[in-house]
Amino acid sequence: MADASDSISIDIQVMPEAEGLPLPRYETAHAAGMDLRAAVADEVVIAPGQRTLVTTGLRVAIPPGFEGQVRPRSGLAIRHGISLLNSPGTIDADFRGTIQVILANLGQEPFVVKRGDRIAQLVIAPVIRAEWQVRDDLDSTERGEGGFGHTGQN
Repeated sequence: MADASDSISIDIQVMPEAEGLPLPRYETAHAAGMDLRAAVADEVVIAPGQRTLVTTGLRVAIPPGFEGQVRPRSGLAIRHGISLLNSPGTIDADFRGTIQVILANLGQEPFVVKRGDRIAQLVIAPVIRAEWQVRDDLDSTERGEGGFGHTGQN
């Protein structure tokens, strides 16, 4: 079982647009994600139904065997209808570009993103790579081929 001593070191580069902003950090002792902040020079207004790409001004070197998962912040979702498209977004271990977040306004009012706003969260997670084994048949299960809505429950 993982505990607070289980950690990895990740190199991070702060681009000029993010200078002066706090680095992503865990806000509580048992938080899974670190908040990512908007590194915008001017306020960005996202109208209802609109989406926009917001930079964090950060580049990271995630070690092989791990990925970064960019996820929505629940407070923004419930209070303002702000979510992320392509969620969770994946930052692969070989990506070295600037982390950007696709914010979508699913709410009823325009939403303003200001410099330093916490816009998403980043979770670092292990990755297991799969190898396919082609078979003529698969093992049977109780569920079988039951798909979308197969249990008849909401």
